[in-house]
Amino acid sequence: MIRRIAVVGYGLAAYAIFLVSFVYTVGFLANVEVPRGIDDGEVGPLWLAILINAGLLGLFAVQHTVMARPAFKRWLTRFVPEVVERSTFVLAASLVLLLLLWQWQPMPEMVWSVEVGWARTALFGLYLLGWVIAVGSTFMIDHFDLLGLRQVMTRARDRSYTPPNFQVRWLYRFVRHPIMVGFVIAFWAAPDMSQGRLLFAILGTGYIVVGVRFEEHDLRQQLGEDYRRYEAEVPQLVPRLRGQRPRHPAAVDTNR
Repeated sequence: MIRRIAVVGYGLAAYAIFLVSFVYTVGFLANVEVPRGIDDGEVGPLWLAILINAGLLGLFAVQHTVMARPAFKRWLTRFVPEVVERSTFVLAASLVLLLLLWQWQPMPEMVWSVEVGWARTALFGLYLLGWVIAVGSTFMIDHFDLLGLRQVMTRARDRSYTPPNFQVRWLYRFVRHPIMVGFVIAFWAAPDMSQGRLLFAILGTGYIVVGVRFEEHDLRQQLGEDYRRYEAEVPQLVPRLRGQRPRHPAAVDTNR
């Protein structure tokens, strides 16, 4: 019983820290409703800010890429129970993101600033839409499995954990990575694009483009021909204006 409580508590704590880091990031990039936004703080030399910020984003990218690989997962479960492997990934990602938010060096010089009222509102609405797409897409697969809660709750009920079936639903019929599409929209939809926000958008988008290649390699290994057919029928990040929808219900992106 104590072990089950510890497992559930660990999973819930990882999920709570994820929520804090995620919500703060939404306000951080928009410079709204948070103690310190992306352009706030003491401004230092531009070259130093670029080096530090690129290093922080690189650390986040490395953590995500390395910990998502099957070989690392097998290694990790030598030290932590398999049931909390996903929660450990979520916790590590959230802590690295919080470090990034804490240590980010402001680069507030504006690259562009939209002054027209309706256009500013439209861009901010698009920014929020990007986050809605990213979060909503997690529920189109299995939000709580993706973030480790389903695994620990299954263990608490003393049941066997079975990964969710892969299905092509909703936005996954149009792009293979709608979560990442939502992130890209949020990165670039800015009525005020500072140098710091632009650096974040460029490097964040670059990581997504590279990261999904690693992910899809793993999915091909895991799902075989089903995923190859899905790749052939559905574009990666940019939806087709016209085209066929997938004809089979297998192989949806887990974004792990």
